[in-house]
Amino acid sequence: MSVSDPSHPALSQPPLSPAQRHAMDLLLSRQSPWPLVEPAPDAAALDLVFAAAMRAPDHGQLRPWRFVVVRGEARSALGQVFARAARARDPYDDGERFRGKAMAAPMLVALVAHVKVPHKVPEGEQVLATGAAVMNMLNALHILGFGGFWATGANSHDDSVKAALGLGASDRLLGFLYMGTSKDRLPPPARLDAGDFVREWVPPGTV
Repeated sequence: MSVSDPSHPALSQPPLSPAQRHAMDLLLSRQSPWPLVEPAPDAAALDLVFAAAMRAPDHGQLRPWRFVVVRGEARSALGQVFARAARARDPYDDGERFRGKAMAAPMLVALVAHVKVPHKVPEGEQVLATGAAVMNMLNALHILGFGGFWATGANSHDDSVKAALGLGASDRLLGFLYMGTSKDRLPPPARLDAGDFVREWVPPGTV
């Protein structure tokens, strides 16, 4: 049975309350806007964004997530780090494109999984927990009226970038979360049919 089937149990429940409907509308309208401009979250809003990150599911309560905030003039310094890393990877790259990446939003947050190895909780699960924390941050930004864009790429895998951010050998750089306000008003996102991505397991031999 498809989850989009009107007879599906999830769709036959009592109507949502106004608060529930509002919450679901926010979740279902989240996008990754680009470009991002001022204003960025202020101190109070940023505290809420990081508080949301703390509620991510976390096997073993290891709390592997770590975040490094980059804003103001520090973005220019990070841009220089990006440019040097790009030139080291490719002598024919002047690094200017990567320098600009650090200035593409009023605030960036380096997303780090501080993994504990060896540990009974596999490294992959610790990385997943950090990713869940980032998703909570994206949702919190959207709820607060800001935009968030999670970017990965070559800088996330560059040892010189990691070193410049003060990361250790057990840290995994999962990308950068760009924060700000969407420059443009985005049209509503296309609503995907979840039934195209979900199936119900039928035990072998029961059909």
